[in-house]
Amino acid sequence: MKLSVDTAFSKYGDRVFAAAFSVCRNQADADDVVQETFIKYYKLDQEYESEIHLKAWLLRVAINRARDIISSSWHRKQVEWQEYMNDLTFEEPEDSRLFESVMQLPDKYRVVIHLFYYEGYTIGEIARILKCREGTVKSQLSRGRKLLKNMLMEEWDDDE
Repeated sequence: MKLSVDTAFSKYGDRVFAAAFSVCRNQADADDVVQETFIKYYKLDQEYESEIHLKAWLLRVAINRARDIISSSWHRKQVEWQEYMNDLTFEEPEDSRLFESVMQLPDKYRVVIHLFYYEGYTIGEIARILKCREGTVKSQLSRGRKLLKNMLMEEWDDDE
């Protein structure tokens, strides 16, 4: 099964951007990652087992490329994620605070939290996407939750 690039982009472009943004933490680099991911998809003559497999492949490519970008010596920070917050809309004010807290997490926790909560992947699926062991994903998810809880509790205590 292989979708046209237009169809794949319309179905998964926002998800690929969100995954890339959770790693890069700036819009310009995330946009580049999305473009490069779909160019790679276009050039690769590969059949996918299902749309679930395709989505996982796109997310894995995007996360890996985003990690390459942030670890490169020429990494640029044109627009920080804090500035991008003005362009985002949230249903509830709490969603904005939660997003800010998630974006402050270290990369390894931020990515697994994004894939688990925002993309709805299981621990096993995340392990396959990130090519690591399930135990690693479980511990990163647990540590990320703990850090988030502490951040949000501190913020809540500050509000009182």
